[in-house]
Amino acid sequence: MRALYIAVPGLAFMMAVQAQWINHPTPGIPRTADGKPNLSAPAPKTSDGKPDLSGIWEKIADKYFNNIAADLKPGEVQPWAEALYQKRKVDFGKDSMETLCLPDGPASSTTPYLDSKIIQTPGLIAMLNSDLTYRQIFMDGRELEKDPNPSWMGFSVGHWEGDTLVVESNGFTDRSWLDGDGHPHTEALRMTERYHRRDFGHMDLLITLEDPKAYVRPWSVAIKMVLEADTEILEYICENEKDRPHMLSNPKVGTKVNPAILAKYAGAYQVQRYGKDQPVEITVREDQLFYELDGQGKQALVPYSETAFSLSGTWIEFVTDSQSGVTHFLMHEVEGETQGIRRPEPRR
Repeated sequence: MRALYIAVPGLAFMMAVQAQWINHPTPGIPRTADGKPNLSAPAPKTSDGKPDLSGIWEKIADKYFNNIAADLKPGEVQPWAEALYQKRKVDFGKDSMETLCLPDGPASSTTPYLDSKIIQTPGLIAMLNSDLTYRQIFMDGRELEKDPNPSWMGFSVGHWEGDTLVVESNGFTDRSWLDGDGHPHTEALRMTERYHRRDFGHMDLLITLEDPKAYVRPWSVAIKMVLEADTEILEYICENEKDRPHMLSNPKVGTKVNPAILAKYAGAYQVQRYGKDQPVEITVREDQLFYELDGQGKQALVPYSETAFSLSGTWIEFVTDSQSGVTHFLMHEVEGETQGIRRPEPRR
């Protein structure tokens, strides 16, 4: 979830205009008795018996798009990479790809803000993103170049291991980031993706990243993908960006907060995003506050006052009543303000 991305307002626009296809059902979709897409139906196959990954896919990956290294331990990021990451966090993404209107690069595999349309043929799989970036995955047996010319989206080759598509990529320019928070990489980055379509509407993606110049060891992150039926992608253009000169760093990020105060914020909340009610869990662990949206994984909240915290650049402010009880939080984003209403504690 990014408050300062130019892509976020653009996404809201994209979602609004998609409605013109609302009455055009996707051909070949299995449906339930009420006409809705049956996302639990068996996964389709191509004429040669391979899993057919075609379709428009949404990634449920807010945690890893914000922080691809969320599961790494202290010391597993090389010192120079950790220092650069911390600087980018304080700058709230001022030099991010979204702010600069540049392609996401390897982060396009984890961003939940751009849907991807997969077009599959026996010799080539194409991934089209709504920001007009694309990937070609060559399935004709070729190997990756040993000394590729660095590019934003890298170079990719693929093969099948049973019902799993394995995609190997290299050649990413080191100007791109691995995530929204700003984890860097070098041109030695190697990325391996494993796509497994469990059923008609759900796909599991396991991404392994290896860059020995920036990280001590390879590591993997698991991403859920959901089929977007009965719609289409429309182009989103990031252009004429003028916000960056007005974006400021915040040296107060990382302020220490009394654990007793943090404990008051822990609990269950509910937010409404894109017309849907979604649960949020606020938890405390080792004097650190965490935010989890709809079971998608815990994300650290970085304090810059006793009541205000940064979630990858989004400002979250906890609000209390006259008895100092926490009633809700306010999430300040470029689109406006979202309330997270605290739900009552269950009776014991």
